[in-house]
Amino acid sequence: MLTDIEIAQQARMKPIAEVAEKIGIKEDELEFYGKYKAKLSSDVWERVKDNPDGKLVLVTAINPTPAGEGKTTITVGLGQAMARIGAKTSIALREPSLGPVMGIKGGAAGGGYAQVVPMEDINLHFTGDFHAITAANNLLCAMIDNHIKQGNELGIDPTRIVFKRVLDMNDRALREVVVGLGGKINGIVRQDGFTITVASEIMAILCMASDLADLKERLSRIVVGYTYDDKEVKAKDLHAEGAMCALLKDAIKPNLVQTLENTPCFMHGGPFANIAHGCNSVQATKLALKLSDYVITEAGFGADLGAEKFLNIKCRIAGLKPSAVVIVATVRALKYNGGVAKADLGPENVDALKKGIVNLGKHIENIGKFGVPVVVAINRFLTDTDSELKTIEEYCKSLGAEFALAEVFAKGGEGGVELAKKLVETIETKESNYVPIYDENLPIKEKIEIITKEIYGGDGVIFTPAAEKQIKTLEETGYGNLPVCMAKTQYSLSDNEKLLGRPEGFKITIREVKAYAGAGFVTALSGNIMTMPGLPKAPAAERIDIDNDGMITGLF
Repeated sequence: MLTDIEIAQQARMKPIAEVAEKIGIKEDELEFYGKYKAKLSSDVWERVKDNPDGKLVLVTAINPTPAGEGKTTITVGLGQAMARIGAKTSIALREPSLGPVMGIKGGAAGGGYAQVVPMEDINLHFTGDFHAITAANNLLCAMIDNHIKQGNELGIDPTRIVFKRVLDMNDRALREVVVGLGGKINGIVRQDGFTITVASEIMAILCMASDLADLKERLSRIVVGYTYDDKEVKAKDLHAEGAMCALLKDAIKPNLVQTLENTPCFMHGGPFANIAHGCNSVQATKLALKLSDYVITEAGFGADLGAEKFLNIKCRIAGLKPSAVVIVATVRALKYNGGVAKADLGPENVDALKKGIVNLGKHIENIGKFGVPVVVAINRFLTDTDSELKTIEEYCKSLGAEFALAEVFAKGGEGGVELAKKLVETIETKESNYVPIYDENLPIKEKIEIITKEIYGGDGVIFTPAAEKQIKTLEETGYGNLPVCMAKTQYSLSDNEKLLGRPEGFKITIREVKAYAGAGFVTALSGNIMTMPGLPKAPAAERIDIDNDGMITGLF
């Protein structure tokens, strides 16, 4: 059996200009990064912005196992299947982060015969977008410390700097650091820390910005800290936004690649859904909608994270209206939610499956609250038995939920035709009445409580004294009417990763709340969620290698 990278390396890719031509993009509107990937110039949008929009489909999932359950694979395979049934379709994905690529999950461009290529490029440095975001972020951090060193005219309180340095790698040793050691020449000594690049506000801003001018204006609004007399300090106060925007001038342009079956894929931006908003860029999504009849996109982790943020934040801010949501479910993840250990998910266990399947039911119920039609995609693994698959199908029928078996990992687009047909039928027969589940003008605490009760199924929220104080400050400074981006574990509907299935009678704890003013939302951190992950005991990086001819192996 071939590995993902071996399948990808045997792909018959078409020159990216040919792929672009399928959806009406002209060759002179492409900025080539080699033969098989390109960035799209702003000229494309200006030419097509008055076109009618296609149908937008979100792919999300149930709460996963630590290894993930193939949501990106289903997204890619569904896009390929839609093309097979004659639908003019594009895919809109996030770019992979080096953190999980070198950490626990390996590559993040799909899997099996439902991948986006060139796989090695995409999973490593791609077109350099993340490096540009890292540079822009850390430039601002350098300017903060330099301002304090050079006299601190703004009166920045070094103990109240809220903007951290970033690195696109899992590195727990950098969560808490001290900078400025070595004497007066090295600046002021203060406690600092790193987050992973995909959790940077600049990543979120890039994914929300409509153009270069909007990007610069959003960068200027970043809150970096507070003065000794409790006044906000923003990036514009340090005159940093111009240089930051210059570093991002290419990164803001969407990237175009292709699937193994040459379906166009817009791949741009990459915020994690457990610590950020989990969606690809608004620019890429809107452009794809103008060029395609159907756009298949995804949002990270389970529907309690990625889909909730897609529907409450991205769609609200960008004015998008999804036509349907596909929820990916696997036998493995449902058994995991039923209490089976990760190492024991292979053997048949219908009893555990029945115990954990309530997790799927909760996610179906949640999407219904947004008024969007749902289709369940049962992502088949080799270890699944007929009895287990039948159990899921019968459960979906009992809820009146549409469903289809998907075998895109093993069969590519052919294995997703049933799902594609079910999706088109659902879109044509069921109207989407999309609406966010809360009014953004409600107080911050009330919005967090609505998400907790309606989406997570919790009884309420515990706010730490620090969070209470931060919320008070945010509302006094004009950020109370922004949507809320919840940072929590992906493994449970609660903020406790050990509470699997459909937990009840719990409260979540909010320990920190801060404004992502440039991105346009407030972030609330719950439980023990970390914005800088660590590597596992046996990281994926140990298995990655390259030979003397430049052939990469072990990349998932």
